[in-house]
Amino acid sequence: MSSDRIDAESKVSGNQANIPARIRRELNIDDGDQLRWQLEDDGSIRVHVIQQQTGTFADFDGYAGEESTDVTSEHDAWGVDVE
Repeated sequence: MSSDRIDAESKVSGNQANIPARIRRELNIDDGDQLRWQLEDDGSIRVHVIQQQTGTFADFDGYAGEESTDVTSEHDAWGVDVE
């Protein structure tokens, strides 16, 4: 992120406001991200971007194997060959 101050405007429509494209690009805000709003004592607003989490289980559809499993007793050893 650059150290330059970014000033932009957006218009409120109903209960929604758009985030200007320049701000979205600079902060890498994407669909699914959340914004955490904090009202400061001086009347200013601080917004924190909470980026959507993706990773190991993002596309996991569940176990499709034929072998039955018991998660309560096998959760730590599932998929690990014990000799």
